[in-house]
Amino acid sequence: MADGRFDDRTAYIAGAAWEVLGEEPVEITAPGGKSRSSLRLHFKDRTAIATLRANFRRTHLEAFVLEQLAPHCDDIPKVLGVHNDVLFQSDTGAIRLSEEIIEHEEGDQLELAAEACAAIFRIQAAARKTELHTVLPHLGANRSWIRNFVSSVEALEAYSMGIPDEFDYPAVAEYMEHPGAQFLKWDCRSGNAAIGEDGFVRWFDFEYAGLRHGAEDFAWLIGDETWPIAPDKMADVMIETFDPNCGHGIGDYLEYLSAYTALHCVQRLELIQREVKSRGWLTQEKVRKFDDAGVHPEFAAQLCRTGAYYAAQSRLTAPLSRNFEAAGKAFTAMSEG
Repeated sequence: MADGRFDDRTAYIAGAAWEVLGEEPVEITAPGGKSRSSLRLHFKDRTAIATLRANFRRTHLEAFVLEQLAPHCDDIPKVLGVHNDVLFQSDTGAIRLSEEIIEHEEGDQLELAAEACAAIFRIQAAARKTELHTVLPHLGANRSWIRNFVSSVEALEAYSMGIPDEFDYPAVAEYMEHPGAQFLKWDCRSGNAAIGEDGFVRWFDFEYAGLRHGAEDFAWLIGDETWPIAPDKMADVMIETFDPNCGHGIGDYLEYLSAYTALHCVQRLELIQREVKSRGWLTQEKVRKFDDAGVHPEFAAQLCRTGAYYAAQSRLTAPLSRNFEAAGKAFTAMSEG
């Protein structure tokens, strides 16, 4: 069995597979690296994914969410069974969206992006047919979370002449307050979607599912620093795939998405800065292979381009555009140096 036949975790999962699936895998591999929660189980004629999370509750929440959504959409893994703290689910595909999309020219990239966004809208529409809104946690619902989210813009100060006075912290914080009305998968980075053998894009990793506005899922994708599509092109994709039944008019929806995406880009930039301090820059290949944070200067520069564009689309975040532009120049210089 690959990745250590006698490793305690793989042995435990193999035993659980026998209990739930009636078959022990002939091989176990770790597509995201050994430290990740999910492993791929290879049986004689099929594969499956086994997820053993550190948090028992999250494993069961994920299984519950997937089972509730399953009758209403085919854009997610199917639950094969749960054994104590191990979730077994169908394999959505060995090729991550983050790896596949860079293999194509712009036209095909935009098609993949549209498929990925349409799938998110379908998942959210499926959730509206369930009772998930009565049981899932409300994400980013407390003042402390919102205050930290908005004040994180100060991370841009190091690359520019400070945050402009026109940036109204209280007004932005008030705008970010949203009751949990819509299901969110959360963490919709492109590494959390895969291309199946049937060619369809499916999303996985629902451990952080909850409720909020709804546009946040798209901010995770658009603000994914490894995502190669220009921000203005993604704006077109959002207009093309927008679901008019999502509970918001398209104008209001896109404005909120823009402001939230700008702030989300700051959060990702902060994460990159922390990772660089602890382990230095990584290669782009390694980042994509292991679905890692985009710890490469070009990825950081891409994030700043996205942040600058989306900040400019909302009156509340427009003052941050120049901060993003200044930071982007710094990262571009590092990348080219």
